[in-house]
Amino acid sequence: MSKISLLKKLLVTSAITASMLTSVQAAKKEQKYVIATASTGGTYYPVGVGIATIASLKLAKKEKMTFSAITSAGSGENVDMLEKGEVDFAILQGLFGSMAWQGKAKYEGKPKKNLRSVSMLWQNVEQFTVKSDVAKTGNIMDLKNLYGERFSIGGRSSGSRVSAETILSALSIDYSKMNVQYLGYTPSSTALQDGKVKGMNTPSGPPTSAVTNVFASMGAKNIKVLDFNADNLKTIQKSYPVWTPFTIKAGTYPGQTTDIKTIAQPNLLVVTKDTPDRTVYLLTKTVYENLPFLNTVHKATKAMSIQKAIAGLPMPLHPGAVKYYKEQGIKIPARLMAN
Repeated sequence: MSKISLLKKLLVTSAITASMLTSVQAAKKEQKYVIATASTGGTYYPVGVGIATIASLKLAKKEKMTFSAITSAGSGENVDMLEKGEVDFAILQGLFGSMAWQGKAKYEGKPKKNLRSVSMLWQNVEQFTVKSDVAKTGNIMDLKNLYGERFSIGGRSSGSRVSAETILSALSIDYSKMNVQYLGYTPSSTALQDGKVKGMNTPSGPPTSAVTNVFASMGAKNIKVLDFNADNLKTIQKSYPVWTPFTIKAGTYPGQTTDIKTIAQPNLLVVTKDTPDRTVYLLTKTVYENLPFLNTVHKATKAMSIQKAIAGLPMPLHPGAVKYYKEQGIKIPARLMAN
């Protein structure tokens, strides 16, 4: 079954579940929770839909809890919606979560102390895709060849944009010299295929549909996902040490015959501190008891495991998540315990 077909099936299942709950439990008070994701062309949205679907199926009847996933502009908008109480849970980039919690960069002097971690998820892999004539060496520094050219850096309020700007600034690549476009993943992919941009930034868990579509449509010889070397990574880590080396294996994308040597940062599921402990406990438990299901939603989730659940979290855990992890024998460091 294709990923698109599976996602459609999940959405239909969610709709049927919601309909059943309306008719069967109309007289009962239902607790509804919303998970903010990102654009449909990345990994956040299908995984968010998968989490919402399995949680609703497992918890609706007994616990009267239902979950839904919504699209968004990404991590930046997700933090804003959490603060305004418009959503209960959200998927964030590790970099963005660190900035928000510490009050750095766009949150300078305004740390978001209402946020709590639920779980580390999978790695967010940096994928800077350009036309082959731009990729003179195949290294990330080739982005300097886009000065004066159109480049899609990500949505205006997205974590993709912030991570790209952080990386490029660290490498002294002046993105202000590019004709920067603020497009989501699918519009970026379409624009690259149509010749309206010469490169795009789509960090995500591979395979990323926006990148897959470009490889399939344009051919592997006509595009290049740029590599990072050890010196690039060392320079970037001086600003924010959240990235590590990552290899996108040959064959991940149509016609891709060689490995792509890039870098990655963690993604995490966060929640507002006022969300009930039992809700967070049950959602965390449901996610980890149903990882095989999530693995069928997107291959990126195969990197998830209970052993990695709290690795690299940038903010304290929610008490509900702490309870589940302690039941599983996970030792919680003091820095992840909320005051």
